[in-house]
Amino acid sequence: MNKIMVIGVSSGAGKSTFARQLGEVTGIEVTHLDRLYWKPNWVEASLEEFSADQQLVVQNDQWIIEGNYSGTFPIREPHADTVIYLELPLRVCLYRVLKRRVQFHGKTRDDVGEGCKEKIDKAFLKFIVSTYGARKKKMTERMQRYAQEGKTVHYLKTPTQIEGFLGTYNKNT
Repeated sequence: MNKIMVIGVSSGAGKSTFARQLGEVTGIEVTHLDRLYWKPNWVEASLEEFSADQQLVVQNDQWIIEGNYSGTFPIREPHADTVIYLELPLRVCLYRVLKRRVQFHGKTRDDVGEGCKEKIDKAFLKFIVSTYGARKKKMTERMQRYAQEGKTVHYLKTPTQIEGFLGTYNKNT
């Protein structure tokens, strides 16, 4: 487990927190895609810049890259030896998104770009709700393909499974 993609069904699945914890127990540097994508004040990076930044990271001997951004999966997929997929229920994802909004009100989280103060709007919540089912189906198919390609795939669906994975890995190091 040297080149690890941490992806999830939705915002609020726990990708950033999980990746940070995995980085702590493995000593592998974590790259949060939101930090590469979002420039100060929620300005989007160009596709060229975003892609180039990822191309640099995947050349390293070890990495944990956290985030979906499915349009750039082809940059990470060929290099990853391990994929960890978090699929928590929609209600849990929504709760966590709302909790994060309150917890980081007026602040910038360390997993997003500088100057990107936490925000939420109806469109974002609607996006999460309206695309959850389709993304869940597509991600399940993607995990099956990764397994067929010989990647190690971990499919974690509950907080207990997530904690258990980290605990087991921590004991094995």
